[in-house]
Amino acid sequence: MPVELLHAPIEVRGDWRAPEQSALAVVRRVRDVSLSGLTLRSDHQPESIWVQNNTSGPPAIWLHDDPARVAWIYVNIGERAWTQLAYQFGHELGHVLANSWERDATGPPPSRWLEETLVESFSVRGLRLLAESWKSNPPFPGDESYGASINEYREATLAQYQQYASDQGATDLSKWYMNNAARLEREGALGVLEQAVVPALLSLIEPESVLVEDYNGLNRWPERTGLPLPLYLRKWRQSCAEIEAPGRLPVAIAELLGIPIK
Repeated sequence: MPVELLHAPIEVRGDWRAPEQSALAVVRRVRDVSLSGLTLRSDHQPESIWVQNNTSGPPAIWLHDDPARVAWIYVNIGERAWTQLAYQFGHELGHVLANSWERDATGPPPSRWLEETLVESFSVRGLRLLAESWKSNPPFPGDESYGASINEYREATLAQYQQYASDQGATDLSKWYMNNAARLEREGALGVLEQAVVPALLSLIEPESVLVEDYNGLNRWPERTGLPLPLYLRKWRQSCAEIEAPGRLPVAIAELLGIPIK
């Protein structure tokens, strides 16, 4: 029986400048609140997860050959910076959920930007769930008040993205996409332009967590994100049907962006 991402063993590595068990407790809680209640159907789920804290470099998924069935996540956090850990790990966990952890899981343009905004939305969603969980049942005894700090971090992050949405004209996403499609296809990263779409995606997945199950349908085809966005969205919807995921999220995103995919 394949191991499901929600239950895959997690190992922490690197220099945490804090007890490893504390870091492990936070990582496990983020994974649990982000995935609990979802039906995970992907046929590309890892057998275990390694989370390594590095003292330099950005958070990332380390694509590797050996061991082949391990999702290897890099973070870069300060001493006991648990909110920072939750945010970085949540983003990279989103990539794992989207089948972007295996050795050949490169994410080329022109549609990589969408995966980046999706996993960022997943991370911001996870911060809200973590804050609620921390307030009611903190991983460290007597630490209920830290839940408010997590929520403050989330609200500040979301407020920044909402400002980007206003500045970039992403309150009308079909017009925004039409004006910026060529740039999005070239860049493929998570810059200010891409961050502007996070509030809209978050408004889709927060009220209906079942839509997060559609992340499992991402990138299950050879070209992965190396397809034009209309075709990428069609492939995603088809992939969801293959694994019996709802398939509603790619359709909702296509409607927001004004892209016909039927």
